[in-house]
Amino acid sequence: MENKLKKLNAFDLTKDITDDWKNFVVSEINDHVVRLSVLQRDFHWHYHAESDEMFYVIEGKLFVDLEDRTEELNPGEMITIPKNVKHRTRSSERTLILCFESKNNDVKGDR
Repeated sequence: MENKLKKLNAFDLTKDITDDWKNFVVSEINDHVVRLSVLQRDFHWHYHAESDEMFYVIEGKLFVDLEDRTEELNPGEMITIPKNVKHRTRSSERTLILCFESKNNDVKGDR
């Protein structure tokens, strides 16, 4: 319970990350997790067979490619990708994202 009552700052948690992709859990909520992701590259095409996932952009610009279109997300915008929907995320600038998904979801996806 103590960890759940700790205030976290997304900018402080990610300020030293220089990787072009880093994804880590910052909170657990029942059978789901909240992950912070720093992205500055194309991620591979994939899907998640067991879980929806939701992306919320904090800073930067995220492109979510779907088989029939591309969605552009700016700070304050979000999108939910239903399970089994093939997608990929990409960004050419440092982008900070909150991801909400089930605890057992493989962040690299089912290919």
